[in-house]
Parts: sequence; structure tokens; C-alpha cells
Amino acid sequence: MRDTTTPGSAMRRTGSVMFVVGPLLLVLALPHDLPGVPFRAEGVVDWLGFMWLALFLYLLLALVVGEAARPLLHRLPAAVDAPREPVLSRRVFVSRVVGGGAAAVALGTVGFGAYGVLRGPRVKRITVPLAKLPRSAHGFRIAVVSDLHLGPLLGRGFAQHVVDTINSTQPDLIAVVGDLVDGSVQDLGPAVAPLAQLRARHGSFFVTGNHEYLYDARRWIDVVRDLGVHPLENALVELPGFDLAGVNDVEGKRQEQGPDFARALGDRDRSRTAVLLAHQPRMIDEAVEHGVDLQLSGHTHGGQLWPGPYVAELVMPTVAGLHRYGDTQLYVTRGAGAWGPPVRVGAPSDITVIELASRQA
Repeated sequence: MRDTTTPGSAMRRTGSVMFVVGPLLLVLALPHDLPGVPFRAEGVVDWLGFMWLALFLYLLLALVVGEAARPLLHRLPAAVDAPREPVLSRRVFVSRVVGGGAAAVALGTVGFGAYGVLRGPRVKRITVPLAKLPRSAHGFRIAVVSDLHLGPLLGRGFAQHVVDTINSTQPDLIAVVGDLVDGSVQDLGPAVAPLAQLRARHGSFFVTGNHEYLYDARRWIDVVRDLGVHPLENALVELPGFDLAGVNDVEGKRQEQGPDFARALGDRDRSRTAVLLAHQPRMIDEAVEHGVDLQLSGHTHGGQLWPGPYVAELVMPTVAGLHRYGDTQLYVTRGAGAWGPPVRVGAPSDITVIELASRQA
């Protein structure tokens, strides 16, 4: 601010206020359900606080690159002869070029990333061959959606767009793999109402994510069930050609509602193909132990904000896409929404349609 603005100018005052108020708004945005704050007002605080976070991140990264280029800019010859008493010194001029360029890059990056979230997820299609899948189930299509994070920032309109997009793919089955909401049933009941419109030949199924356990997971499970989406709470459903199982998220352990693989998969016929819904990819080890053929997960957002994918790789076995672990395959969707800043950079949101393929076909 000192090198790029004039002392006492409106730009310096505005910038100084932004760098003081921004962190305060972020602190207020991090916890949801602020006491005494109306839900709509909470949305305004969240927008301002989280957008400041995204802008600050990419401004910082752009400035790091700009600082590396600063010595080169100082060595460039002047385009015209400088006046005897120049208005700007070369140091101030270079600082303004670097700072202005960094601000433009940050604003453009965050703006494009926000547009990607608000536009809604795009459909991604992949084929997954499964060794034990019978010929009769060849071509079975599962629409996988995760991490909508409906809340103060993404509400009913966003949910309706996601539902319409899923229905347009005409899936055989819909899997909602956790982190549906960021808020209470009282505040977000209308936002999730469009889920009642989900249509698939073999129905829609839901497993909890870690965020459901922040807002009374038991009530949210009841709401989802009332909307016609079947919760799989450490349970298994036999479908034509394969078994569909679901386990609670590991966050549920704190409320004695954690994952129970033995209950969900222990008594099944292992000659049949098993598809498991589990919110977090790190549950893959238990899936392998229980002979699961395909695990469908979310949680990572694909890293959401670059360079987030590189950080996520340090703690998650798979950040996005399809990978094999022994005889078990794991697919991780980047999710449909966003947590924190309603921005995605280098990790576009998606709804994935997985087509199961039989090796016997």
C-alpha cells in the first residue's frame, strides 16, 4: 500500500480499511449459525469474508511472482526521457506495475472461479469395468453428486440447477455422497426441497458427510428420507446385478454414529459385485478389506483452490478421478458446490455419471 498509493489518498484509505475489515469478516464467516444474526445477514457476511480470503490468496501468489520479476523491470530502459523532476520515481512506477498487475490477476482469477461455481457443475462421464459384474448389469449408470454445501451462499436455486442437471442424464441410480448442507434444518429446509424431484429407475441414495454432523445429522437424515432419497446408514441394498452399500462418515464417531463396515458388508455374498458409497476417500482401506469392487467418494473438492490439489494429495489417497487399490477401484468426484469461498480454481465442479461395464459383455 505504501509503494503503490499516495499518502492521504482515497485509494490508500480504502485499501487500508479493506485489509483490516477483511480478516474480521472472515473470522465471522467461518462459524455458521452466528448467535443473533439472521440467516440472510449471515450470507452477506460469508460472501464478503470468504471472497476476501480468495482475493487475498491469489493477490499474494501474484505478488510473489511479481516480486521475482521486479529486478528485471528495474533494468528496463526508460521509454522516454525522464523530466528533470519526475512525478514518479522508477521504484514507485515499478511497484505500481507489479501491484496493479497482481490485483488484475487476482480479480480475474477469483471472478472466473466464482463464475464456475455459480454456473453449476458440468456432467462428467466415465466407464468403470468390474470383473464380477454380470452381463445383465452392463451399462448401468450411476449419477454421483457430492459436496453441494447448501447454506448461506448456495441455496435453493443452486440445488434446483443440480437436480435438473442430474435428471437430464437419465441415470439408473443417483448417489448423493455427503456434505449436502452447511446449516440447520430450520434455515435450509427450503433449500434442499428440490431433492424430492430426483428421478432414477432404481432410486436415489444418500450417505452422510462430515458436515452433516456439525448440524444435527439425525434430523438431516430424516429430512432426506422424507424427500424420497434413501439414507444408507451402514446398510446394504441388493440391486439387480450388484450390491449397493453405504457407510456413515468417520466424523459420526464423535456422536456414536460412525462407519460400521461389518454391519454394511459383513454378511453379503462376495460373489456379487459391491459398490460402496463413502464420503471420504481415506475409507478405502476398509473397503479393500471387505472386498468392495468400487468405492464412490467426494470430500476433497479436487483441492478447490489451486494449489490446493497438491496439499490435498498429502492427506488423501486420491484427490479426484479413478484409481485402483488392489482389487478395489476408488472414484472421487470433485463435488458440485464449494466450501468457504464460492470459488474454484483448477478444480472444476462436476456431477459424474459412472457407467458400469461387465467384462462378460
